[in-house]
Amino acid sequence: MNLLDFALIAVYLLGITLFGLRFRRRQRSLRDYFLADRDVPWWAIALSIVAAETSTLTIISVPGLAYASNFTFLQLVMGYLVGRVIISYVLLPHYFRGELYTAYQLIERRFGSRLRSMTAALFLVTRAAAEGVRVFAVAIVVGIALGPLLGSKGELQRDVIAIGIVTLLTLLYTFEGGMTAVIWTDVVQMFIYVGGTLAGLFTILHLVPGGWSAIHASAESAGKFRVFDFTPDFYRTYTFWSGVIGGTFLTTASHGTDQLIVQRLLAARNEAQSRLALLSSGIAVFFQFWLFLLLGAMLWAFYRISPPALPVDKTDRIFPTFIVEHMPHGISGLLIAAILAAAMSNLSAALNSLSSTTVIDFYLRHRSDASERQRVLLSRVTTILWGFVLFVLAIVSRRGGRVVEIGLSIASVAYGALLGVFLLGVLTRRANQRGSMIGMAAGFCANVYIWQGAAILTWLEHATGLPFAMLALPHAIPFPWYVLIGSVVTFVIGYSSSLLFSSPVEHGTAD
Repeated sequence: MNLLDFALIAVYLLGITLFGLRFRRRQRSLRDYFLADRDVPWWAIALSIVAAETSTLTIISVPGLAYASNFTFLQLVMGYLVGRVIISYVLLPHYFRGELYTAYQLIERRFGSRLRSMTAALFLVTRAAAEGVRVFAVAIVVGIALGPLLGSKGELQRDVIAIGIVTLLTLLYTFEGGMTAVIWTDVVQMFIYVGGTLAGLFTILHLVPGGWSAIHASAESAGKFRVFDFTPDFYRTYTFWSGVIGGTFLTTASHGTDQLIVQRLLAARNEAQSRLALLSSGIAVFFQFWLFLLLGAMLWAFYRISPPALPVDKTDRIFPTFIVEHMPHGISGLLIAAILAAAMSNLSAALNSLSSTTVIDFYLRHRSDASERQRVLLSRVTTILWGFVLFVLAIVSRRGGRVVEIGLSIASVAYGALLGVFLLGVLTRRANQRGSMIGMAAGFCANVYIWQGAAILTWLEHATGLPFAMLALPHAIPFPWYVLIGSVVTFVIGYSSSLLFSSPVEHGTAD
């Protein structure tokens, strides 16, 4: 990379920050700061949803999936589409009854304050942990791109510098502009990273002799374009069954119970526009993932004829390495800016949703007499605190496998319990707060056991000398099943416990 590339990156970082700061004057109340005064057009919310669920790890890790295997990841995205339909007609109507700011206010209205605190706290912990992994993905890209500039600095120092720059600039406009700045910068950033990805595709077409015909023939013969896998294997990560079923439950939870997305849905002018935004975002997401996977298959074809100078130890590094080593100057700077755009978009969404849940679901329940000015000030201070927390968690997340799967795994552990509770609230009349809390705890523990049970049991065996390891599952369960298992455990145990500890349903009943 040369001065032109670095200049483009600097112009992007400065430009998007200044653009976000334009919205500062509009933030006079919590409704302005957290819901953009519910005056955002549906198409902007749709693009913001896509940008919010797209992070740096998506752009660098999804091409790595196709590079290493094929297009079977798209089966999971098909489930994403089904999940959006379920949310639109099962959960969304409940969110537009009354003036809600967070998803967890719905839980209090149905069950009570204790379960609201429990669901909100679970969101805060797991969203922060998952976001730490996503923010760390920035370091992979910037570390490769800025290697010559950083000179002899160690890997840890490079990571701290990269994560610090992105976190600080994103925090600045999120702090000032609230949800309005988040949504409109999302729109701009989505066009940047999709445009950058397209530039990468056309560059590869020119670098491979024979262009698309040669790439297609090579990738097709290697099975890179395979989408469907109907193998009835529960332990295979990407099959039609785990993709459609698991993806449906994953998206129903992530877009229906996670404040990161629900906050955007609540910012729409009405329920109809919110539904339109959610459904149309599914089409855009499918196209986007197809684009990233196509890029991975094309990179595989390119590296078959032009192997990298040094072996690439992780497929997450394939695309960033290609950008730095083979993209024309100017285009490589654009692509790095595009990846940073995805990172900043997702980070701003996380900061605003973590802040809104902290302030509304915890602080204001005990300080309802605070003035509107005090509430907005506190929201901004909380945004800063969460920015620091995510910075630290990103540094801690430096070790692991494919970052996209790590991030989805962490989020899925909590999503199962959250979705189970929401389904108890909207689908049943006899579920109560005590039973639902028991079910939620059981669902969360079940997912933790599935995800990290082997490691935990091994540690216990070493610590106590007792044969705990024999209790581990015989095979690792893929992450697409986590939400389904967790929500079923939560629902069944929560409903059964409610019948066992029967009492009048608090705070209303489900429809």
